[in-house]
Amino acid sequence: MTKNARHGKAALGFIFVTIFIDVLGLGIIIPVLPKLLEQLGNIDISTASQYSGWLTFTYATMQFIFAPVLGNLSDKVGRRPVLLVSLVGFGIDYALMAFAPTILWLFVGRFIAGIAGASTTTATAYIADVSTGDKRAANFGLIGAATGLGFILGIGLGGFLSGVWIRLPFIVAASLALLNAAYGYFVLPESLSLRNRRAFQWKRANPVGSLLRLRNYSRAVSTLITAYTIVYIAQKAVESVLPFYVIERFQWTTYSIGALGIFIGALIAGIQGGFVRWTIPKFGLQKNIMAGIAFYGIGLLMISLINVGWMMYLCMIPYCLGGIGGTALQGFISDRVPANEQGELQGALTSLVSITTVIGPLLMTSVFHHFTEKGAAIYFPGAPFLLGAILMFISVMLTLRSFKGKEDDSHEIPKTTPHI
Repeated sequence: MTKNARHGKAALGFIFVTIFIDVLGLGIIIPVLPKLLEQLGNIDISTASQYSGWLTFTYATMQFIFAPVLGNLSDKVGRRPVLLVSLVGFGIDYALMAFAPTILWLFVGRFIAGIAGASTTTATAYIADVSTGDKRAANFGLIGAATGLGFILGIGLGGFLSGVWIRLPFIVAASLALLNAAYGYFVLPESLSLRNRRAFQWKRANPVGSLLRLRNYSRAVSTLITAYTIVYIAQKAVESVLPFYVIERFQWTTYSIGALGIFIGALIAGIQGGFVRWTIPKFGLQKNIMAGIAFYGIGLLMISLINVGWMMYLCMIPYCLGGIGGTALQGFISDRVPANEQGELQGALTSLVSITTVIGPLLMTSVFHHFTEKGAAIYFPGAPFLLGAILMFISVMLTLRSFKGKEDDSHEIPKTTPHI
């Protein structure tokens, strides 16, 4: 093996670990954050959920703003410095969460992490720089693998290590991020040559620019995009409220939450990695879209109504099967846009997903707090999931409206990221 080949493999390994640590940190927070907020603020779980919504809002807003900024900055100064500084930022965030004396310090950490978390854009650009032809597609697969593995292990790590000490998962994550930054300093070469760099332009770093271009699509495509957005907002009921719900409703521990998280991750991996490759070619996109969104709605409705904890595992089966709907819907939208507009479309959809991550958690945690706070007129912890089920029903109606009078002749498996 040549020296350049060894450096190339080491660089790709570093990128894999960088994305892995990024998502690992998100996974770690899920089972641990409710109890950490309760302890730091001396508050009940209902109030803690509201703080969680605002923490997610802070993180997602910074990521939405800075993803195009860091991407464009890396075109000017190179990928290497942006990636290394981002890893140090993650290390600082996790360290703050490990030793934060008040909730305010958690917000400072999430602010920094949101900026650092935008490094995924730069990591993707790095892979594009060092890959060609078929190897580029294979190397892009590293991103999906790192994301799935990091999320599953992050939830498990957060659940199990917090049983020793609630701050221990963050100390481990901070150590991994800082060690990876030190490792990258010595092994990561710059991938962007000087002749390929360009001046930084603020107009190219505008995070809302691609969203404005969605107005140019047909009414049918716009309706599907609206349905796609509603699906993502509804998903935030599970992503942002579930740990608080099982603590409030069933008095679960962080260990139990971690175990459920691993089960969910395994389901998603199996469905997105295998089942979707069978069901889309067999039944086509339209049927998979309708079935998937229906499964999402059924799963959310079940979660809102169950009265024993073990049934959460049962509820997750239809909910995770819903992932076939999100994947097929993105593919169906893509099929109805010209080839020379695909990049613009995918960029716009990515920006839309970012917006739902800003809005959705805040909405769902506020609903949860309203129906679980002391003195609530109606005590109903499952309210966010019922709202999610209603939103899924609305999405089904919008999708049917778009499908009316149209035939689905596409059975191609779309290239998408997993839907949670």
